[in-house]
Amino acid sequence: MAGHLQPIKLDSYKPLRELVCENIRQAIIDGTFSPGERLMEIQLADEMGVSRTPVREAIRKLELEGFVVMIPRRGTYVADISIKDITEIYEIRISLDILAAGLAAERITDEELEKLNSYLVEIGRYVPAMDMDKIVELDTAFHDILYKATRNERLVSVIGNLREQLTGIRGRSMSYPGRLVETMDEHRALVDSIASRDVERAQRAARVHIENAEQTLLRSIERRTR
Repeated sequence: MAGHLQPIKLDSYKPLRELVCENIRQAIIDGTFSPGERLMEIQLADEMGVSRTPVREAIRKLELEGFVVMIPRRGTYVADISIKDITEIYEIRISLDILAAGLAAERITDEELEKLNSYLVEIGRYVPAMDMDKIVELDTAFHDILYKATRNERLVSVIGNLREQLTGIRGRSMSYPGRLVETMDEHRALVDSIASRDVERAQRAARVHIENAEQTLLRSIERRTR
């Protein structure tokens, strides 16, 4: 196992298992651990300066999120997402995001609309430099506000789980030539339709955005494969 994790700082309000989970998840997302790499509980615990119990709990959660695969009598391995995985995730995401857009159009507050617009402006500042780390961070915050506006905590949780399974490769789609400009236009159409309280228009905008994101991601993977 070639990865090296940072020691856990015990000065957070979050439970230890959550800090451990976030640490391992981020290491998978940023490539510290490679797809197919085996994760050893005792080594992870030693690197983070914790016992094996929170590591074991974190690994179970990461398996549910799709970041790792636990194979009986063989161990735990970093998951390698496939085309089939992506297709299945987006089949579900498109339905959930359409639902979320419609609910947001009905329930969003003026303050939340203002936040969505401010995130669009802020993302636009990083587009010329193609600062993908910052863009993905702000894009995530943008969608967090949108999903929160549904006032449906279970929907937010399910979408969050699916979105986390794609976190490590989302940048591939957004950095595809021309995709960032398209994404900004799609986000603007989505926010405008939600602001107008037009449920059907918001749902159409959400469908277009998710369909285009999926197709661009698949094209990006195909190009890398070639």
